[in-house]
Amino acid sequence: MMAPQNTATPAHKKGNEAGTPDTTLGTTTVGDGGRGPKEPAPDRGRTTIADVVVVKIAGMAAREIPGVWDMGGGFSRTLGAVRDRVPGGRPNVGRGVKVEVGERQTAIDLDLVLEYGVPIMDVARDVRENVISAVERITGLEVVEVNVAINDIHLPDEEDSGPDSRVE
Repeated sequence: MMAPQNTATPAHKKGNEAGTPDTTLGTTTVGDGGRGPKEPAPDRGRTTIADVVVVKIAGMAAREIPGVWDMGGGFSRTLGAVRDRVPGGRPNVGRGVKVEVGERQTAIDLDLVLEYGVPIMDVARDVRENVISAVERITGLEVVEVNVAINDIHLPDEEDSGPDSRVE
């Protein structure tokens, strides 16, 4: 990398034979640091992607796959059911998703509940492929791994409701 050079020449500059930046009041020193109007727009700053962004994308992509009934462990699903019943409450698309996001890569862990009778390995493969595709397409990050844990199976005779399902 080249050292910054003084490329501006103010009217009051007294001369600098050594070629070093002038520190006289009013002098502008412009460096050759690769930023400025001559550089393409993508090179003029930094983009960061928060973990929650990847969590939401992965959660939505996993839920798109047929056979995925819910996501998260038992306790988080119970809290989610209560939250969904509160007026104005929104479903948590990030439930059951954990991520690690770096500057260029991400790793994702998913906790799934599948419907009874679906081929588990096929659904896990489809979820993995859909999550990788969505995260890489939307964020531009490389997905290095997607770990899928099947925590439960939803049986056809189980109630779809939450904590107050015992009360009629």
